[in-house]
Amino acid sequence: MPRAGLDPAAVIAAASALADEVGFAGLTMGLLAERVGVRTPSLYKHVDSLDALQRGIGLQAIRDIGAVLTRAAVGRSGPDAVRAIAEAYRRWALDHPGRYAATVRVPGPEDEEYQAVSNDAVQVLFDAVAGFGLTDDRAVDAVRALRSVVHGFAGLEGGGAFQMSRDPADSYRFLVDTLISGMRAEADAALLDVRDGS
Repeated sequence: MPRAGLDPAAVIAAASALADEVGFAGLTMGLLAERVGVRTPSLYKHVDSLDALQRGIGLQAIRDIGAVLTRAAVGRSGPDAVRAIAEAYRRWALDHPGRYAATVRVPGPEDEEYQAVSNDAVQVLFDAVAGFGLTDDRAVDAVRALRSVVHGFAGLEGGGAFQMSRDPADSYRFLVDTLISGMRAEADAALLDVRDGS
């Protein structure tokens, strides 16, 4: 019989916290069983496999980061929205390294729930770059650039790669402002193209 109070949601929550401690790649069913106080076979009453557990962590983490980014963007647009989102995104990735690693896991094309949750989270970024007037392919480029900035910087920072005396937060702001300048320049160039073509 499953331990009282233990259900799939509780198992995912415990696994998510443990992943932040030991790393997403270091999470095992054995470690999780020890954490929640059951024998390893008992976990399979709540989750089908390690892959299913990892999927559950990723799914919940994407929901969480989507909510964080949405709150950061409320009442903002354009550069202000991008700055707020970028800072909230970096902070969440640094505070939840195991969970963040789970968010970059690519779901299978048949996993409609995962695809929908991912799309909802990424839509927040598209809404922010739309404030620059970027659409279609350029909006995709801008969102990919923003995600790459966060992922690369947070990965290096979380791994302890920034040893110089300057505060990484200052360097991050510089990087985000540089990205915003690029988005503005792209939007201005697109506007000139439209005017020249009319």
